[in-house]
Amino acid sequence: MNGIFEALGDRTRRQVLELLAGGEQPAGALVTALQAAAPISQPAVSQHLRVLREAGLVAVRAEGTRRLYSLDEAGLAAALAWLTHLTDPLASFAQPLDALATEVARGERARRTAPGAAERDGRSA
Repeated sequence: MNGIFEALGDRTRRQVLELLAGGEQPAGALVTALQAAAPISQPAVSQHLRVLREAGLVAVRAEGTRRLYSLDEAGLAAALAWLTHLTDPLASFAQPLDALATEVARGERARRTAPGAAERDGRSA
């Protein structure tokens, strides 16, 4: 989780994510949008973007001298999976239960196909 929820704890960083939910944006557009909502400097926005990038919530790519930011789907998926685990504790049991069902089925199949199984079950071969 490497700081995902710490990064989400800041209102400005949540605003950045909301802005990026609409699609990839250059850093300058993010600065302008954030400054319209509250007084914030360009270096402060850069620091927020760095925190979001390090937490795995935002990706950046260079296009000439511009830096284009977008949501990082992997980081968002990790946060969502963790939250889902909290709201559906049985989800963590699903995979082990599926594995148990598979092993039980294998055992039953092996017992039915073992030599002498028909005689033991009262069936003729």
